[in-house]
Amino acid sequence: MQTPQLYTTDVLVIGTGGAGLRAAIALAERNQRVLLVGKRPKMDAHTVLAAGGINAALGSLDQQDTWQYHAADTLKEGRFLGDAQAIELLCQQAPQAISELERWGMPFAREADGRISQRYFGAHRFRRTCFVGDYTGQEIIKALLREVERRQLPILERVYISDLLSSRGRVNGALGWQLDSGQEVLIHAAAVIVAAGGHIHIYKRSSSRRRENTGDGMALAFKAGAALADMELVQFHPSGMVWPLECEGTLVTEAVRGEGGRLLNRDGERFMQRYDAERMELSTRDRVALANYTEISAGRGTEHGGVWLDVTHLPRTQIESRIPRILAQFQAVGVDITREPMEIAPTAHYSMGGVRVEPASHATSVPGLYAAGEVTAGVHGANRLGGNSLAEILVFGRIAGEHAGAYAAANQAPPLDQALIAQLRATNADWASRDGSIQRSLIAQLQQTMWESVGVVRDAATLEAALNRLTSLRQQAATSPAGPGDLAAALDLQSMLLTAEATVRGALLRTESRGAHQRRDYPATDPAWQRTIVIKPHRSAAGTLSAMSLTTARLPEPSPAVRALIDDSELELAGRLVE
Repeated sequence: MQTPQLYTTDVLVIGTGGAGLRAAIALAERNQRVLLVGKRPKMDAHTVLAAGGINAALGSLDQQDTWQYHAADTLKEGRFLGDAQAIELLCQQAPQAISELERWGMPFAREADGRISQRYFGAHRFRRTCFVGDYTGQEIIKALLREVERRQLPILERVYISDLLSSRGRVNGALGWQLDSGQEVLIHAAAVIVAAGGHIHIYKRSSSRRRENTGDGMALAFKAGAALADMELVQFHPSGMVWPLECEGTLVTEAVRGEGGRLLNRDGERFMQRYDAERMELSTRDRVALANYTEISAGRGTEHGGVWLDVTHLPRTQIESRIPRILAQFQAVGVDITREPMEIAPTAHYSMGGVRVEPASHATSVPGLYAAGEVTAGVHGANRLGGNSLAEILVFGRIAGEHAGAYAAANQAPPLDQALIAQLRATNADWASRDGSIQRSLIAQLQQTMWESVGVVRDAATLEAALNRLTSLRQQAATSPAGPGDLAAALDLQSMLLTAEATVRGALLRTESRGAHQRRDYPATDPAWQRTIVIKPHRSAAGTLSAMSLTTARLPEPSPAVRALIDDSELELAGRLVE
């Protein structure tokens, strides 16, 4: 066994996407030591796939826009399951995040007079989405990394964190290993920020890449004692590629619809007229995804089980300048979107639930443990407003960094628990000895189960079947024979099983249809379910994680200024969404 790499720092940040990088910058601004750790290369975090833009009520093109309107739109389109306190904080501070990006060299698209350009996204009352073509996330990562490197902040790339460490009732570090060399990594820290993304790779068709968004951040926090919330609220983006199969699920950004893209069924009918005649393709993501799903299910889909997304009516110059990455993405598979439509279908895209945090600090219920970004719950409710995710990672990445830094300054890290580390090493060694091909096969079976039974539309029968199947998969994983090991796959599977179970149990408990959560057997929205579902770890007498306990909690009320911008009729929360 190689000698472990040992690191000591004030704050450990797990995840090198936008939330993690922004948290690290906040810690550097406090003159505190920070160590960033990521599974992927630093220039290739999931944030680079966020294409369409970042929201902030700047009023560049629509001067009447304010943070209050932004908050009202976010709360309303989340079907009032978002945490109003977190939402208002996000919308108040989003303009500051844009200013920071400008200062760090972000090349935003601009109007002729130099103002930052803003585009419409679905369900926004005003143009408030700032962008760089259709590769905004990639440019945000570049800007943040330039600042991180200017400050010479250390980053460990290709390191998989398997466990959080704890002592005296609080976290104090993490255990992991280098994916390339297999060398163990041991980190001692006074505070930890988890910013490791979501869990939507539990679905067969998703916009994530291989071994990305496997729920390991959520699982790390849950196993350490933190609660999860609203895991059943998974956003299915209306438009993922369906053909060729190797591209299945690859995101087709909402910017395509924002620029005027039209949705057509196999008969050439512009079908959104049936589902939202007022907003058409600029309706909310949940409604457009459900409309696409319904057209396909009703037999009005394309040859490969999708619908058409058409921009051929737009000037070629507009396509080349505003959505160049999508143009290239389809050219790579032989489709010229300036001349022929794109074949698309819903794809699992975003975790709206996740680790439960306190909005003002992004602290979890475990002392010393913080979380930021897609790994958390709170802001998006039952339907994420397009363009809010990039704002979220910057605003709450900074907030988590500031508060984790304050905690670390006031609370020295206790010594590492060597007995705990030995126990975790033994568990990892056991998983590393099991046949990796079996673990990978079980992952594929889990993804198929979740797509078929817990997808765009669910019911009690499919959810119960999924729960039984997950139990079987867990048993098969635990009893799999020895063979050529794949520890990363084995641990991915454990995280995916945990987060999939939380998703299914939350979906079973929420007996209504609301936003992205659609149940055939409970098709109406029930005002009594305007509550968050909290999932807490239940431990055995021996202290090991043995079960999940689910409860519900009330949600904060919006401030009067935001409440005044929401119609009373919108607050009734009634309506049949699934036929």
